[in-house]
Amino acid sequence: MSSRPATVLVVEDEPLINESVCQRLRAEGHRVVTAYDGPGAVAAHAEHRPDLVVLDVMLPGFDGLEVCRRIQATTPVPVLMLTARDDEADVLVGLGVGADDYLTKPFRMRELVARVAALLRRVERAAELAAAPTEALVVGGLRLDPASRRVQVDGDEVHLTPTEFDLLQALAAAPGHVLTRERLLAGVWGWEGGAGATRTVDSHVRSLRAKVGAERVRTVHGVGYALEPR
Repeated sequence: MSSRPATVLVVEDEPLINESVCQRLRAEGHRVVTAYDGPGAVAAHAEHRPDLVVLDVMLPGFDGLEVCRRIQATTPVPVLMLTARDDEADVLVGLGVGADDYLTKPFRMRELVARVAALLRRVERAAELAAAPTEALVVGGLRLDPASRRVQVDGDEVHLTPTEFDLLQALAAAPGHVLTRERLLAGVWGWEGGAGATRTVDSHVRSLRAKVGAERVRTVHGVGYALEPR
């Protein structure tokens, strides 16, 4: 991805927001394609095979959650969801269908650019790790294989999004040790932020718990999280 411009699909039905996001991403050196509704988003993904999708939740045709389900079922791709609601249930549904990150409207364009850059860096880093021989991490009943990016829980394979895998890998690398939200944000997402940004970590931890077992990830209130070596 570093040898060519990344292709970003922007799916937003509000023309002014769509154009503003596209202009800023093009100014950052990305190749940008657009869609304005659910069916158009799925078609554009199939045609252009983007490296990343910026996806609004509320869309004509069918919503962004359904778009995310459909594209992740064919060719998985990092998805940054845009939502007008900061409701935790909505966020968890988005993460559950394969979104990697989310931004609540209204958002600062600088923050969107930072999120996009961080997601693209993580894709590159994951490809480098997959190409390098790395031993699997085993913590209790959890087994993580960095090369294949597969996870087993008590012998059963579970599907994690790329962000969830990176988050679990960071916790599994130091079982029993509490990692602060800020450290996880920097190590997994590759960027720094305040209280609003660390809520992203909390949302992903909740989604991760639903898949690997709530009891495996311990919360240290006001500090961060630890993976329990059961």
